[in-house]
Amino acid sequence: MKKYLLLLFLFLFTAFAGYGQPAKNQAAKNTSAILKVLEDQRLAWNRGNIEEYMQGYWQSDSLLFVGKNGPKYGWQNTLDNYKKAYPNKETMGFLTFDIKEVRMMDKQNAFVLGAWYLKREKDEPQGFFTLLLKKVKGEWRVIADHSS
Repeated sequence: MKKYLLLLFLFLFTAFAGYGQPAKNQAAKNTSAILKVLEDQRLAWNRGNIEEYMQGYWQSDSLLFVGKNGPKYGWQNTLDNYKKAYPNKETMGFLTFDIKEVRMMDKQNAFVLGAWYLKREKDEPQGFFTLLLKKVKGEWRVIADHSS
């Protein structure tokens, strides 16, 4: 009897040992893909290329950006505001991020909390951001950005 219980235990352990692994692996892949989007944005910023930086955002009139002047909608509006606030590489400075958390809300949506730091010749502004990202046509894109 003990032999059968041991076999049953071994069977159940083997059957359920990998339970949940595919979901964990997918979450890890999604987290890596999200971090790559943010890193690509950071690198584009540091090259002085705002248009390339904006590729991490959802190209939609529904994109939401909340900054010190309140909520603004639209990808083109966000691009125009960035260009106005940062007209050249000198004003853009050197950007670094400190990602505090990437939280998968479900398979298609994620939340990111982080800090941003700019190093410029005359100052070093910094702040925090919260991002909502969504998988759009198989690619992660920022659909809402609150930066302060």
